[in-house]
This record gives sequence, structure tokens and C-alpha cells, in this order.
Amino acid sequence: MTQGAGQGPEVERTATLRDFRVPAYVHETGPYVRTAPPGDTVPPVDEAYPDGYTPTQRDLPVINRPERLQVPVEPAPAAPAPQPATGPGPLFVVGDVHGYLDELMTALREQGLIDTSGQWCAGTARLWFLGDFTDRGPDGIGVIDLVMRLSAEAAAAGGYCKALMGNHELLLLGAKRFGDTPVNSGAGTATFQAAWLLNGGQKTDMDRLQDHHLQWMARLDAVEEVDGYLLVHSDTTAYLDYGDSIEAVNDTVRETLTRNDADECWDLFRKFTKRFSFRDEGGADAVRSLLDTYGGTRIVHGHSPIPYLLGEVGSEDGEEGTGPAVEDPHVYADGLAIAMDGGVTMAGKLLVRQLPLTT
Repeated sequence: MTQGAGQGPEVERTATLRDFRVPAYVHETGPYVRTAPPGDTVPPVDEAYPDGYTPTQRDLPVINRPERLQVPVEPAPAAPAPQPATGPGPLFVVGDVHGYLDELMTALREQGLIDTSGQWCAGTARLWFLGDFTDRGPDGIGVIDLVMRLSAEAAAAGGYCKALMGNHELLLLGAKRFGDTPVNSGAGTATFQAAWLLNGGQKTDMDRLQDHHLQWMARLDAVEEVDGYLLVHSDTTAYLDYGDSIEAVNDTVRETLTRNDADECWDLFRKFTKRFSFRDEGGADAVRSLLDTYGGTRIVHGHSPIPYLLGEVGSEDGEEGTGPAVEDPHVYADGLAIAMDGGVTMAGKLLVRQLPLTT
């Protein structure tokens, strides 16, 4: 199931937050190429995601959102989500939120899922969040509180609001539980605390994190299948390492977190941080390997921002008009994969869409 520490010689890391800019793998044909800050050396890697891959460097940059996107706009009231005459309500999915609570509220209102006061108004509709609620953005705990509240309100109305485990939930759990406790990684000794800070950890989130938030995150499922859609957070085949059924994967993830072993939890986080398995040659076959094992006819994921899947990134300086223009999910891998991370941390759009897609 989970693997042990990464193999190979240790590399002493002294990098800081400001050492990392756009990752080299964005400009390569393969999904991941390790880079090092000036003065550091990293052994060359020939294959994508080697066994020793470890997300101790900043995995993706945070591109400053232009001020024009921060101006509050009073939203027009949206019509509630359409309700079927019988049976379950319509199915919606939400991409990575990363602490952007205001953008999430706007997107949910636009889809008729909440009213102008932020209350559930979608009746029997079904809403799935694909993970990554915190880090990089300003109010991750506010996002978690909203999802927890909407879960209760939706259930009372005959629908539901549910969420999957993202790699940033694992990262925040690890930072809180293990702090600076050393863990073994392919790049030498690492800590959850350092990785959390490098990947957008917000002190305000940590200060507001309470036991009920931790318990909620630790119980999240990693995989679900709904209406023929296999829902996961990460575009990776690493889920196959944790079981040959949805139930087995979810049980294994929860059991790993329950054992509270720092190295085991790090390995889980490391694997859930892998990306781009469905993007290049052989991507459709990678999707099929998951569908054949867990069921469903299409996979829906977040994790990798659509601009990166398309090879398009915005300006890291956040200059006017340079942000990626992502308005809709990205369908790829022979039509078998639907990417839902519009790149809200890169001045992109926080996507909330009904399935099946109509565009």
C-alpha cells in the first residue's frame, strides 16, 4: 500500500519561499522536472515523477491576482438550481478553492446553489467539492466553515453537499499534527511545516484551525463515483496504490491518517501531489486504468490548473490583462477526463459546473 521513504542520496535543502518561480516542468513535455534554487544541486531525473519525487519545493506558483478582480460586485439574484420532478437533484462539482471564499460565494450564487445571504437554496441538488479548500488564498478556514454549513443545509432540504480529500487537506493536517518533525523524502529530510509554508500555507488559517476542522478533513473520502463520473482530486494514478475498490481506497486513507505516523502521512501527501498523468501520450490509458478499477465512464478532477494542462500560464507579476482566460472545464484524454481547476490562484476562474457539461 503506502511505500517507505524515498531512495537515493540525501540532498540538503536550504531553499526559501522566494527561491521558487514558475516550475521547470511547465515548459517541458513531461509532467515533472526537478529544479533547484541558485547554489543548490539536484541530481538529474530522466523519468517523470521518480520514486523519490517529493513536493518539498513550491509545487505551483501563486500569481498575484489583478486588483480588477478584487473589486466587490453586488451579485444579481440567481434562479435556484432546476429541480427534477422525481429522483435525485442535479449534480454540480466545484474545482479547487484555495481560500478564495468571496469567489466561491459568487460562483455558487451564479449556479443558483445559494441565495444572496449565502444560504442553500438548491433543494435536492447534489454538490461535490473536489478538495483543496485552504492555502494560497486569504480565507481557507472560512471556506471549510461554509462547506460544513452547506452540508447541513443541503441535507435538510433533501440534497447534499459533500467534499473530497485534496493534497492540501493532507498538507494542513500534517503541518498541524507533525509540525517540524523530520520525515524521510527523496530529497533528504523534510517537514510538513516547511512544505506547508512553501505551498501557500496561511498563518491566519493555522491560527483559526480547530479540532472540528481537523476531524472533518481527516474523514473526507478520496474517491467517489456519482452518475457515471469518477470524482477524484488529483490527476494521478497513485490512487491505485491504496486499493482496488473505492471503499478500499477511502478506508486505507482514513486508516493511514488514524495511525498518525508522520512518514506514512508524508508518503500519502506526496502521492496525492503528483499530477499530469492524464495529459500527455498515454493519458487516456491512465484514465482507463482508474475507470476499469473503480467504475464510471469519465473522470472529474481538480488539482492541476487548466492553464498548466494547456501549457498556458499567466504573468507571475499579475500585470493587467495577462491572467489566463479560463471560463470552462477542460475536457481531454480522448474525452475521458474533465479538469475543474480554473486556476483561481493565478487570476483564473473558480469553476462550479453542473454535470453533464452543456458546453
